[in-house]
Amino acid sequence: MFFITAIANFMRIEKLWGKGLKPAGWIFSLSIIMFLNGGWEARANTPENLDDPETVIRMIVKANAEMDLQTLETHMGSDEDTVGYTIGGRKYIGWKDVKQAFEEEFSMLSGLTIDILNLKVWQQEDVAWFAMEIDYNREVQTADGPIIKTWALRDTGVLNRRDGIWMLVNWHESMREPIMPLSAKREATLVVAGAGAVEIDLTGEWEIQEEDKAYQATLDAKGNGPYNWQEGRLQTEQVVDRLWSGTWHQKGNDREGGFEVLLSEDGKTADGVWWYLRVGSQKNIPPREWGGTYKIKRLSPLPVH
Repeated sequence: MFFITAIANFMRIEKLWGKGLKPAGWIFSLSIIMFLNGGWEARANTPENLDDPETVIRMIVKANAEMDLQTLETHMGSDEDTVGYTIGGRKYIGWKDVKQAFEEEFSMLSGLTIDILNLKVWQQEDVAWFAMEIDYNREVQTADGPIIKTWALRDTGVLNRRDGIWMLVNWHESMREPIMPLSAKREATLVVAGAGAVEIDLTGEWEIQEEDKAYQATLDAKGNGPYNWQEGRLQTEQVVDRLWSGTWHQKGNDREGGFEVLLSEDGKTADGVWWYLRVGSQKNIPPREWGGTYKIKRLSPLPVH
């Protein structure tokens, strides 16, 4: 840690429906995250193969594996009103947002492979659509070395042939396997955190690990301070029975949310969850509904009192 709508392209597709094209029973969509890098082999880039939408899909993924933004831009629609949503509540509007997401992903990864489990492509005149299941294996560097996290994803999408070039115009991505609800994780945390009140000084350097990235925070004794991702800042509300809760704010991408983690008995690590409260102007995100996991590790020595 999306549902997709692309107003301009939908109108083009709707006209084709009137000529007999029928949807395959699922929302037209595709993965942004899937395309942030890739390991699928593309067929030879011959003119006849480029007229095959499946080949173009594989070309896009190959371009991501090579961090080739020029090829990506060639085969991804640049409509300013195209809106895409992905896991974690992320939202993209137009190519500018998508390109920024590519660049951020490239900067965070030390390695990536994508295993395609199945792929099915349909075509009707100048519109093609597909469905696939993939394992998305991301490698990020942490203080303890590289960590590989696999996301089991399902992706669907729509391509439109414009002036002889197949363009990716709609995308959607979701998790293929159920994830333990954040509310259930919270209940499990609360059960464990009941041994008695302990005052903990949070002063120091901490590493924060999410599913897709790792970054460092510099906190004061009360657990407040900046972190080096998207001009972020943690604000601790309370630490009760080792249950550490608060909010996070990211000026760089205009987002904010909450978190709740359980500190270990020695105060050196913490595990828990984070969630969105706002993404840009979108403020109606239910607490704890969209988010992910936090693993926090103290990098500096424990304060001496």
